Amino acid sequence: MTSSTLASGPSVPVVHGKTSSKLQGRSLLYSVSVFLSIGVWLFGYDQGVMSGIITGPYFKAYFNQPTPGEVGNMVAVLEIGAFVTSLLAAPLADNYGRRITLRSGALVFTIGGAIQTFTNGFWVMIVGRILSGFGVGQLSMVVPIYQSEISPAEHRGLLGSVEFTGNVVGYACSVWIGYASSYLQNDLSWRIPLSVQCIGGLFLFLGSFITPESPRFLIDQDREVEGLAVIADFQGKPLDHEDVQLEFKEIKDAVLADRAVGDRSYGALWRRYKGRVLIAMSSQMFAQLNGINVISYYAPLVFEQANWVGRDAILMTGYNSLCYVASTLVPWFLVDRAGRRPILLSGAVAMAISLTAMGWWIYIDQAMTPTAVVACVIIYNAAFGMSWGPIPWLYPPEIMPLPFRAKGVSLSTATNWLFNYWVGVSTPLLQQLIAWRLYPMHAFFCCVSFVLVYFLYPETRGVALEDMDKWVTNNVQDIC
Repeated sequence: MTSSTLASGPSVPVVHGKTSSKLQGRSLLYSVSVFLSIGVWLFGYDQGVMSGIITGPYFKAYFNQPTPGEVGNMVAVLEIGAFVTSLLAAPLADNYGRRITLRSGALVFTIGGAIQTFTNGFWVMIVGRILSGFGVGQLSMVVPIYQSEISPAEHRGLLGSVEFTGNVVGYACSVWIGYASSYLQNDLSWRIPLSVQCIGGLFLFLGSFITPESPRFLIDQDREVEGLAVIADFQGKPLDHEDVQLEFKEIKDAVLADRAVGDRSYGALWRRYKGRVLIAMSSQMFAQLNGINVISYYAPLVFEQANWVGRDAILMTGYNSLCYVASTLVPWFLVDRAGRRPILLSGAVAMAISLTAMGWWIYIDQAMTPTAVVACVIIYNAAFGMSWGPIPWLYPPEIMPLPFRAKGVSLSTATNWLFNYWVGVSTPLLQQLIAWRLYPMHAFFCCVSFVLVYFLYPETRGVALEDMDKWVTNNVQDIC
């Protein structure tokens, strides 16, 4: 690769030939997308591993038969750490890059997982969970940004959906590993499932050294030739190809226009893009209030309410996880064709119906109840997996402009973890206090989310990130 200080246009460097990268074009794009999905695999795995081990006899005995409140805090305290770093990681991503944020998040998560694996008591487990949460917060903030910035507009929905499938595959892996480990007659029945997450975190950490940086970050940092080279690699074309230079110029022009803003603080974000911030935050809020973690974290407890006992409850959770994985494949084919809004609307309806039916079957407690509840859980998870699972992770980085993307996504991600914590810590108590009424309560939130999407959410299908600012501005009235 050669370069000079001359420019072939207003802001395009003169470069010729091809880069030395072995992997280019769609092979590179899909490889990086699958690699990034490991980041969401990690917190999907965490959801499943905790749901699988908290009902185990050796786990309960080791922690002296923990109360519902202690179980809730042990499960949900990770979200406190995730909430903190999902906000603090935005300056790290803006100033040092997406790769550094990904790398440090993976390392911190791995250390936290090791502490959980070798814990010798309740409070050490809490420390390990919080530390893992710090890593999760960074990963859950930066992975959607990274993915959106390397994805072409026509495939952005597909690649974002692949990322979410990685999350649910992690959940399924943890459930089945937990089920297999439940046959061990000692503390390894819960320590082994906890240790597996360290392998994923270490792999993500090491892989981050060879993945390319986001071209939009590089260009924003005036590392123009590097940015152009990454664009060429992802397109699989020579550096001086018209398409490569056109994409570079579109990004560079957007960067220069954004720099005219000057102030990139959270305050400036709120003043200029209040409506978008509230839409992004609400998408993640309802992803939690719509009830997913009642099922993901506490599926064995839900099945126990429906009279599945002991290991059978974990087995039912395992079958449910396979259906959940299958459901996440649907948006691969629909999200870039049907769009974001129709998927969210239909998902909200299906989830509301299945949650209401779940509560009703538990209330009447008939011979059919165990089978009916399994069916309702599978339908609910399938509806979530193809709608409110992937779209709230895809949506915020799409509607946020480059200079505020990290901060805007950090706010939406922090909202996710805040409500994730609330649902996680309250569910064991609410299952005791209001029993079957818990599920219609979350069905109500599904109905509210339907109304919100119908009246406020813009469609972003097929719109390039550099064109998104004008598109969203023309389609969203500011929310006061």
